[in-house]
Amino acid sequence: MVSRRTLALGVAASLLFGGTFVAAKAGLDHFPPLLFVALRFDVAAVALLGYVTLTRSRDDLLPTSRSDALGVLSTGLLALGLTNAFLFVGQQDATSAVGAIVFSLNPILTPVFAALLLADERLSKRGATGLLVGLLGVGLVVNPDPAMLFGGGGGKLLLFGGAVSGALGSVLVRWSDSDLSSTVRTAWALPVAAGLCHTLSWQAGESVAAVSWGPAALVALLYVGVFAGAIAYVAYFGLLDNAGATHANLVFYVVPVVSTLGGWALLGESISEFTVVGFLTVFAGFVVLGSESLSLPALGTSLPREAAASTDALGVGEDATGFESD
Repeated sequence: MVSRRTLALGVAASLLFGGTFVAAKAGLDHFPPLLFVALRFDVAAVALLGYVTLTRSRDDLLPTSRSDALGVLSTGLLALGLTNAFLFVGQQDATSAVGAIVFSLNPILTPVFAALLLADERLSKRGATGLLVGLLGVGLVVNPDPAMLFGGGGGKLLLFGGAVSGALGSVLVRWSDSDLSSTVRTAWALPVAAGLCHTLSWQAGESVAAVSWGPAALVALLYVGVFAGAIAYVAYFGLLDNAGATHANLVFYVVPVVSTLGGWALLGESISEFTVVGFLTVFAGFVVLGSESLSLPALGTSLPREAAASTDALGVGEDATGFESD
């Protein structure tokens, strides 16, 4: 069974992440790519650090163990920093559709790392089938030009690197078993991600003088920084603690669906028969995965601390649900 909290976190992350590829593509017309990512994290860090400072006690805010430090670094350097650096640079050489489908390899890669590092996330054959069916559905929804998908260009390799970094980072976050709430951990990780991307931007020779400021640039930055940034990260990393890395990263199958439906509802974009079939295929993959996908440790073994108790004022990380039990 999937709890209402887990479902709400998944829906929120999917909806907010849904516009990321479009906003990133639009913002790249105005910002150098790595600087765009760095500024995104600057905005998100200010918003989320301000929130946790006002709503958390000093004891709840401070990392106090190696596990806390590893959780923050895994989140900041891999799950956020490198993942988004690869994504934004790669999108210069790929369409939003191609970016979405390449990045949707993330849920396929996650169980590979989880099998090596997480004893409580074991993917069954039926679960693997569900993941593959979902990926097929994403391909039908996005329906990229095969020549563009398989043609030359380093952008697709960078996007794949982002999928690898995101999958590994999410698994390491779970493996760290930090005592910090997911919201506080994310708030500390955002400055780490910003620092990494500012360093990469400086090394690449990017400059603030190259930014073309204007309403479109500000809207794109506001969206990826606040809505698809601070708010979406709270939802996503809360889902990660609640449901595990493999289930949490299924949001990257839903993101292209949300983007397509948003374009249809808000921009009058057409939806083809292939797209409708793709929606149904993604849903079928979720049904297969949800019916028998992951197994948790036998009753009586310990679960990650944040999945076992509610520690988050936003309600994130209250209980471990969304899995079948042995």
